[in-house]
Amino acid sequence: MSARILLADDDSSLRFVLSQALGKEGYAVRATGNVATLAKWVKEGEGDLVLSDVYMGDDCVFDALPGMRTARPNLPVIVMSAQSTVTTALSAAGAGAFDYVPKPFDLDELMAVVRRALDGGPDAKTRAQASKAEKEERLPLIGRSQAMQDVYRVMARVAGTDLTVLIEGESGTGKERVARAIHDHSRRASGPYITLSLAGAGAGQIDRDLFASDGKFAQAHGGTLFLEDVDELPADAQTRLAGLLHAEDPNERPNARLIVAAQRNLAALARQGSFRQDLFYRLNVVSIRLPPLRERLEDVGDLARAFLVRARREGLPEKSIDSAAIDRLKGHAFPGNVRELENLLRRAAALSPASVITAREIANELGAAANEELAEGACDGIEAALSQRVAQEFAAAGAGLPAAGLYDRMLAELERPLITQTLAATRGNQIKAAAVLGINRNTLRKKIQTLGIRTGRGD
Repeated sequence: MSARILLADDDSSLRFVLSQALGKEGYAVRATGNVATLAKWVKEGEGDLVLSDVYMGDDCVFDALPGMRTARPNLPVIVMSAQSTVTTALSAAGAGAFDYVPKPFDLDELMAVVRRALDGGPDAKTRAQASKAEKEERLPLIGRSQAMQDVYRVMARVAGTDLTVLIEGESGTGKERVARAIHDHSRRASGPYITLSLAGAGAGQIDRDLFASDGKFAQAHGGTLFLEDVDELPADAQTRLAGLLHAEDPNERPNARLIVAAQRNLAALARQGSFRQDLFYRLNVVSIRLPPLRERLEDVGDLARAFLVRARREGLPEKSIDSAAIDRLKGHAFPGNVRELENLLRRAAALSPASVITAREIANELGAAANEELAEGACDGIEAALSQRVAQEFAAAGAGLPAAGLYDRMLAELERPLITQTLAATRGNQIKAAAVLGINRNTLRKKIQTLGIRTGRGD
């Protein structure tokens, strides 16, 4: 039985051309010119694939896609649009579309996308993944997880405005990429895009770099200023920035859209008194939280394949990655987030002797990276190790959750070597060990008993 395609486009000429082309490929086509009819057909169980324009009259198919996907979660949807911008592509990804095709398109290429969406064979899946990786490598952000869909939706809504945006997320999650994408699709896209990192900068340097007549605010006139690590802004600079943004005379306020990024939670810092509350409220007009990679492990495969495409374009050997290697990557906590994954794939592309990267090679790369961190005395080594250990507990639970008592188990794994090493250093003297640890001697004695630690000698 031929596949049934639901075609939606308010251009009757294009509907006719596409219906004819799809019919010649052997597909049964049902066409409409409005979103409501398309959504009705989908919910009634019609069709094996949807091919739809984004805008039809006053309706947008992105508004209907969540309901369609709830009714038919496995129904592939391909969207077409003459507004071929990254914002549209991000909206398509955020709505869960299988693929996005900009207009005007090559008919043969569109038919190839349709075949990939309908063909579930392993070879077709591999080809589809490769094609998707080629396209996604060019996007500012990659991933179709629910966490990233939420990010895409906010980006798409805020890009066309002049609102101040606060981007929060751990190091390596892609905050600068989000800021750049927002600028590139804003009304200020033709203006300058200026960045300034505030990490480790003193008040004097910030005053010169940011507020001087030739500083970053002046350089960003008519465009966008992106301030990284705004949570590191010294108190004096916070006061200066708050005053500048609060100036009553519009001529005294900078003519630059402000996007700021923070690794720490600014709201919490404001509550603690280490960040000015009035400045926080002025920066937190629209907030975007970028999830760490460990919260969107389902994106690891798409990211890995796209990074291998990027590595090839940078001159490294062409490589693919097998499913077992992807599963091995998903078992890693990625304290360095997306940046760590990209660097790992770049190393694998450069060093792997075979054309396909395997799970063993990924395990070797992860082991080498861990040893390198230990050798360098990385300050986040303990946190990284604990994160990976916790991730292993959740991975071992499969589709369920770890057994109750996870907190106590993890705490015991941290406390045991801490107390054992301290007792060894004090030659079993519990009074000295308690002093070094900064805990009560009776508390130490209880922990020794609870954890089953053998002491060198008594007190």
